[in-house]
Amino acid sequence: MKFDPAHNIQMLRQFGEFGGVNPSITDSSTFTFLEAGTMIDTFHGEAEGCFLYSRHWNPSSKYLADGLAAMENTESAWVTGSGMAAITTALLQLCNSGDHIITSVTTYGGTFAFLKNWLPKFNIEVSFVNITDIKSVEEAIKPNTKVIYTETITNPLLQVSDLPTLSAIAKKHGITLVVDNTFSPMIVTPANHGADIVIYSLTKFVNGKNDCVAGAICADENFINSISDVNTGTAMLLGPVLDPLRSSSILKNLHTLHIRMKQHSKNAMFLANKFNETGLDFIYPGMSDHPGHQLLKSMMNEEFGFGGMIAIETENSEMANKFMEKMQDDDIGYLAVSLGYFKTLFSNSGKSTSSEVPEEIQKEMGLSEGLVRFSVGLDNNIEAIWVKMEKILKKLSMI
Repeated sequence: MKFDPAHNIQMLRQFGEFGGVNPSITDSSTFTFLEAGTMIDTFHGEAEGCFLYSRHWNPSSKYLADGLAAMENTESAWVTGSGMAAITTALLQLCNSGDHIITSVTTYGGTFAFLKNWLPKFNIEVSFVNITDIKSVEEAIKPNTKVIYTETITNPLLQVSDLPTLSAIAKKHGITLVVDNTFSPMIVTPANHGADIVIYSLTKFVNGKNDCVAGAICADENFINSISDVNTGTAMLLGPVLDPLRSSSILKNLHTLHIRMKQHSKNAMFLANKFNETGLDFIYPGMSDHPGHQLLKSMMNEEFGFGGMIAIETENSEMANKFMEKMQDDDIGYLAVSLGYFKTLFSNSGKSTSSEVPEEIQKEMGLSEGLVRFSVGLDNNIEAIWVKMEKILKKLSMI
């Protein structure tokens, strides 16, 4: 029986406190106990179903975490105040001074900066590799390697990580495989392909409204318990807590994610086919000539498509800016960072979301200065959007 993340979410039974169809929002920072002994047990993690303090757990955040765990087919989950909070919380729990991480050089700029600039202050070494070159991953392994960190579909070059092979390598050497699945919720379930920990920026597709910032860590119960431990847990001690009001709103949006991902993918595939017909230079993993197309097909939950992310190559950053400005002026979408919104968003990656990556490394990894990253929206009439875009492409002599 194939795995269906949307069905798993739908099967959750989460009533409100007074029988409401939506779970109640618990906006308390602290919780009372009828007996002093129960408080002591809760501090020790021995009181099932009891809540202590909202930096530790909150019922509203627990509802959302349970929904995400159902989607990701993991035992448990934890929600954080941002995607970066999820990344840093997980990695700092896994690594100590003197440890080593292997990661993809093609990764979100904020992640790159944390790995490249921040972790070395604590004597945690990081090797950046081409994650699609399995040999380079194997050659980077050291006796002190603790983590292989990658994105299912990398940002912004849309490479596809071979999760089953990376998992096999990780298990062989006793390494933890951490996968950021922000670009491909519903489409790929990393835990089903050997990922130990799955990271999300909930800000993006999962929430889908660009009205909040949030993140998630999906893993087994042991790891979630370890990060929430009152004495040694990074989630507990660093305090990257998500507000319960936001948890509640994201949970409601989670229930429509499967519908939205199908439409994002449908619209992106339509544009990709049009780009292909016109000879435009672009990257989309849904096309058969994409290097990771067959790999993605082998891992994906097919009904959700190939995702809403496309990258277009323009001549240079000046051309990219003209192109984006004209698209915004013509109401195709917004010149803005982020992704997963109901309107199309576009940005020049090298000068925005990947600007933390030094220019020489951008060139080495194949990120051109003219690359425009698209997060294709939920337009009901994508044909009309293409008519507008085609006019702009012709006016700028891009096709």
